[in-house]
Amino acid sequence: MKHLCAAISLAFTVAILGSTPANAQPAEAPEAQVFQIARLIDGRADVVHQDQRMVVRNERIIALGSADQIGLEDGVELVDLGDVTVIPGLINSHVHLAGPPDRAYAEALMRRSLYGGVTAVRSMGDDLRALPDLARAALLGDIAGPDIGYVAFFAGPGFFNDGRLQASSRGLVAGQIPWMLQINPETDLHEAVTMARGAGISGIKIYANLEGPRAAQIIAAAHAQGLPAWAHGAVFPATPAELVAAGADSLSHICMLAYQAQSMPRQYHDRADVDESLFADGLPDSVSELFAQMAEAGTVLDATVYVYETIERMRAQLPPGKGPPIYCSAELSRRLVAEAHRAGVAISVGTDAPAPLDQAFPAVLREMQILLEDAGMSPLEVLRAASWNGARSLGWEDQMGSLEVGKLANFVVLRKDPQADLIAALESVERVVKRGRSYRREEYSADELAKLRQ
Repeated sequence: MKHLCAAISLAFTVAILGSTPANAQPAEAPEAQVFQIARLIDGRADVVHQDQRMVVRNERIIALGSADQIGLEDGVELVDLGDVTVIPGLINSHVHLAGPPDRAYAEALMRRSLYGGVTAVRSMGDDLRALPDLARAALLGDIAGPDIGYVAFFAGPGFFNDGRLQASSRGLVAGQIPWMLQINPETDLHEAVTMARGAGISGIKIYANLEGPRAAQIIAAAHAQGLPAWAHGAVFPATPAELVAAGADSLSHICMLAYQAQSMPRQYHDRADVDESLFADGLPDSVSELFAQMAEAGTVLDATVYVYETIERMRAQLPPGKGPPIYCSAELSRRLVAEAHRAGVAISVGTDAPAPLDQAFPAVLREMQILLEDAGMSPLEVLRAASWNGARSLGWEDQMGSLEVGKLANFVVLRKDPQADLIAALESVERVVKRGRSYRREEYSADELAKLRQ
């Protein structure tokens, strides 16, 4: 741990900037408002509540009920939203905003996300010299963007020569910094987690090149200090089933779960694509058992089907054999997420890649469309995946993910009915309220990102 000791002052500096949604106030939020709502979907119940009033003071919901139950106090502003449906703020459970850092680009992505209904994101691997300042600015309302939870990620020997990590740790040594740490047999895991906490993280991400027992020790060390532990679906050689049995709070990437059906390579960079012939006649027993295990344990699946579609598009434009590895086809990823849903696995909405720059809405809408059309979810189930399950993926369900008294006032106002046409409704956003502050869709220019990259 001598390399970590050399980074103590940097970690403490970053810790001052980093924070979680429970411990700060947004700037200039109205003191008290009563929102009159025609229809409200709370993110948890399978019903649509009619004729509701939501009382917001500063950044939190302090009362919620029918118009008959909630009157108006003198001097409190009534905001009649009209004939609309209100849903909880959406949560993207898998983004990357600073790997490597590009402040203008990150802010533009964050603006598109917020004005598209996303009020929180989970950043799954970035440069934590830059990301916490973005998180602080969004938290306080200095910039328009979602709240950001972010990770330290741990991996075994042989992983940190990855070019992506080199780009996100320039000036330091990847694998020897608190939020990007190589785990060796002699690593003191309690100290490693403590140092990562000093960087202001929201959870530990277990990435690659670790045996199942060592991954289990990391999960236990994170939980012992009150942090969630998140993992790639396969950690090579640790299997998905080993991670679930060890208590991982969420697993990312549906295609990685398919490795449960075949022999596991020992190194992340030695992996081949999934042998899809194993799935030709249906779901192998080992994967069915894995899904049942996840459902029983309450493990959240951050499926990221969207990213497999994105990789396929990239590879189609390149010579054969070029481009990033795909793990499995988009078709198999859609089949697997449908099977996971049928098995009762809690699925969150994560994308792992942004929408193309010329698109007006964030990629979460496409991931939600996949869950609706390919996984067989109802509109209310998809909204639950994008709100309540997203909050669970972050460990922030006591603060957000549903519209309930005491939680942050994070919600989206839709002109159209999401039960009639979910995607059309999500594109009919009129305003997004985050921590009690309104962001009107009309204020957003859909060509901001495209202009930035010209």
